[in-house]
Amino acid sequence: MNSPNRADATISAADRVRRSTPSHSNVEIDRQTDRNIRRYIGASREAILARIHQLDKEWDIERVIEVNASSLALTGLVLGLTVDKRWFALSGTVLSFLLQHGLQGWCPPVPILRRLGFRTRREIDREKYALKAYLT
Repeated sequence: MNSPNRADATISAADRVRRSTPSHSNVEIDRQTDRNIRRYIGASREAILARIHQLDKEWDIERVIEVNASSLALTGLVLGLTVDKRWFALSGTVLSFLLQHGLQGWCPPVPILRRLGFRTRREIDREKYALKAYLT
């Protein structure tokens, strides 16, 4: 069996997040992406390039979850070592959520982050490549 390449893994993660997201949140994210694209149709080349630069810097949901989980896990670790051992439960809980997300594409923060508009890398790239296509 062939091992998946990096691009396949990224697409798979994006699909898992979308499958684990309530359909109304996916629809709203797709609508917002479409509005973003329409906003730049007819804009100057510089404005479109500036938007593409913003999209390159936009944090996708995977990055948000990873940074949030590691921050909370480290906080629990430090507090467990310095304040009270019960703080280790925070690290254990957060790391179990991170494991669940890695395996299933879902963890408790996903629905909240999706409602806040955090997109998968694939969703961000859809906007970026639509704008690039418009430039050519």
